[in-house]
Amino acid sequence: MRKFIWAAGALGLAAAFTATPVKACTTVVVGKKATTDGSTLVARNEDIGAWSKHFYVHQATSNGPTTYVSEDNGFKTSLPKTALRYTSTPDGEQVNGQWIFGESGINSENVAMSATESGTTNKKGLKADNLVKNGISEASMLDVILPYIHSAKEGVQRLGQIVEKQGSAENNGVSFSDKNEIWYMEIGSGHTWAAVRVPDNKYAVIPNQMVIGKLNLKDSKNYMASTNLVKKVKAWSQNKKIKLAGYVKGTVNYSKAFGTNDKTDAIYNRPRMWDGQRILTPSKKQSITKKSYTLFLKPDKKVSPAKVGQVLSSHFTGTKYSSYGKWKGGYRPINVPTDVESHILQIRSNVPKEYAAIQWLAMASPANSVYLPFYTNISDTPSQYKVDGDYQDPTNTKSAYWTYKTTAMVIEAYKHKKFIDSSTGKKTDLIYKDVNPTKKAVTKQLKANLAQSDKVAKTLSGDKLTAYLTEQNQKNADYAQKKWQTMNNSLIVHSNKLAPVTKSKLTFNK
Repeated sequence: MRKFIWAAGALGLAAAFTATPVKACTTVVVGKKATTDGSTLVARNEDIGAWSKHFYVHQATSNGPTTYVSEDNGFKTSLPKTALRYTSTPDGEQVNGQWIFGESGINSENVAMSATESGTTNKKGLKADNLVKNGISEASMLDVILPYIHSAKEGVQRLGQIVEKQGSAENNGVSFSDKNEIWYMEIGSGHTWAAVRVPDNKYAVIPNQMVIGKLNLKDSKNYMASTNLVKKVKAWSQNKKIKLAGYVKGTVNYSKAFGTNDKTDAIYNRPRMWDGQRILTPSKKQSITKKSYTLFLKPDKKVSPAKVGQVLSSHFTGTKYSSYGKWKGGYRPINVPTDVESHILQIRSNVPKEYAAIQWLAMASPANSVYLPFYTNISDTPSQYKVDGDYQDPTNTKSAYWTYKTTAMVIEAYKHKKFIDSSTGKKTDLIYKDVNPTKKAVTKQLKANLAQSDKVAKTLSGDKLTAYLTEQNQKNADYAQKKWQTMNNSLIVHSNKLAPVTKSKLTFNK
């Protein structure tokens, strides 16, 4: 995620916004033999603040622009004329007619991309190979890569070529997947990069910290890196003015060379790896204060999109570290109120390729939102996911983003408030009273809808199939938003009754 966020002031949605320097986002990748149905799963929370995100489909073309110039930082690159159809989730407002920060999508070859997971390059790394101000950045990355690749590995290669030739403006992690494999790539400096193939039977939970360690570049099936990386790192390690770390006897540890592992990471990053691994591999007992965690682990049970959603919704849920509870240690959780969207990119192998790709999308904070299963072989996206003028307009009731963001902000304001539910006589809160029951019911219905639409899709082809999948996306979007709007009405009423006017216990009826 980009290198700053806009943090909302306390309570209201219309509060003033202030710039706060911070890195954000959490990535989850799961290999095909570690999932319940053989899918590959690539997922990430996008954390930035309180402005709308849209969901678009860009149609294929054989006569597209051959030059791209970023309105964000001036990055310029050439493009092939032929571009594949692809989806994206850009910011809700264009910059000089250009959508930026596309973040996530799947193209017509069923190749998925999630970009980016921001990282930090250490001082020695910057001295060796500084970042390039007008190099490729998160703002433009998806749009210059995803429409032009036909496999996950090709995604790494295309992005790597651009980084080596034109430089990178940022330290970033990027995920690519197809039905066969997943690659995780890190750009650690201005012109270097490394990538690792995710083991089919394992997963990784990745915070805003470089995680790719020792590179075995003789194993080209599982590792890739920028040209002459070992030679360059060796030279930088022997340069007395640089003394770069990470080089030992002809091998490179990429994260040691360019990344960080300091006191900030101990609070902000490593605890998220601990939390994700706690959820997916509970049999592995670990301390939240460990200085390092194994990158790839086997899950105790096969992983579904719903389980990935649980990871991305976690605020150290059920532990003493929960940010919804005592928040012991003050560690940075995976789910935060500054989430603007969360995506799970699923490439299925047990259904025909024409409808195998699903872009699960939850607007705002996933803990208090719901993942909608959007097909990507479509001609258009749901109307509420591309509302003009909703960028920073919380009053826009048509906007899907602001519907779900409203929930997140009300919950954030009252997440520590308990009350006596008069219908049960027991203590509860807004999450258990309103959000969880609605989320459970809507998720169950969406899952049933997906199963049914898959059955119908099996009988269709060509334009009829595309039209049907487009229609189903709109129906699911309408259904979920209506349920959330109804719930938000209850939340506002119930939260108002939580405002203290006396010290006596408060109750309310349904």
